[in-house]
Amino acid sequence: MRTGCRRTPQGSVRLIAGLALLAALPLGAQELGIQVKKPVFGGACKVCPWGALGDIVKEALRPYGYDVQVCYNCSGADAPRIVADAKIPPPIEELWQRAPFLRNQAPAPPHAPVEFGATGAPFLWDAYRGAGAYSREQPRKNLRLIAQIQSPTYLIVAVNAELGITDLGQIKQKRWPVRVLTSVGAQASEVLDYYGLTRASIESAGGHIGAGMAEAERKNFDVAIGEGTLANAPEFNMWYEISQKFDLQYLQLPDDLLAKLARSGEMERANIPDGLLRGIEHPIPSVAHTGVVVYGRTDTPDDFAYLVARSLDEHQDLLEWSLLNFSYNLHNVWKAYDVPVHPGAARYYRERGYMK
Repeated sequence: MRTGCRRTPQGSVRLIAGLALLAALPLGAQELGIQVKKPVFGGACKVCPWGALGDIVKEALRPYGYDVQVCYNCSGADAPRIVADAKIPPPIEELWQRAPFLRNQAPAPPHAPVEFGATGAPFLWDAYRGAGAYSREQPRKNLRLIAQIQSPTYLIVAVNAELGITDLGQIKQKRWPVRVLTSVGAQASEVLDYYGLTRASIESAGGHIGAGMAEAERKNFDVAIGEGTLANAPEFNMWYEISQKFDLQYLQLPDDLLAKLARSGEMERANIPDGLLRGIEHPIPSVAHTGVVVYGRTDTPDDFAYLVARSLDEHQDLLEWSLLNFSYNLHNVWKAYDVPVHPGAARYYRERGYMK
């Protein structure tokens, strides 16, 4: 008499489907993943906030036997798409062509589906609810927060001190041909719009709008607008450079504009700290983004999400040695707008008493 487990037709179908899916993956993908302790993490370049945090996650999980494989070009608005849809990272050559200065900071990615990653808290929130850059897409309700790490960036507005500009409204009134430098994000456009300035109106007056990430643009500008802090991350290191090379006059934006920016950009009202950049000699009321998130999906194993949350808490010391001003706040590490926290991570935060 045979005593083994009898395979059902349904079980056979599932087994065949699983084997077919495995066979369809590239060889590298079969050798990577959470199950073999080589999880694939979607980040940005090594000196970008999301990539720098990816390296911290990698080190935090190492004592537990994990070898995290970091994608350094799973960035921008595509970051949550890549994680939510378990995509294989895009070819690194696309990034190298677009930003050749990042070649040394963005090695080729692992060729396997991305399982979890880092992004800005607003990107995660917008992707989850189908808003902002994702407004024409289905909400990605499978995304889950694992941890939010604090890393404030402030909206900063400055002008070349030689020009004598005290209010951006003067640019339109006097039709000055100004060269405007902007960093990533939509805030610069909103600020210019408040003063009745558009790319067309600036260019028609003989001016120019340039990207702050372009080295050539930083050599000749009149006005700079964008998020940032004192760190050499490519997204906002224009402030790192121009605050040292030029004498800047920092402007405070009107209160009603700050209130509008806080609402539309999911930002917090905050003061730019006194002395943050050369030339800032008092706190400047502004708005800021505060967090970078580590996140996964609903199918991220509970035990793994628990371990990621635990490892970041246990290895907070890794945060203080980063090039960015990362910090761990037990009061909001488990919060990012209304994105659900992963149940595995929530279990850890409840055990520690962080999450009530």
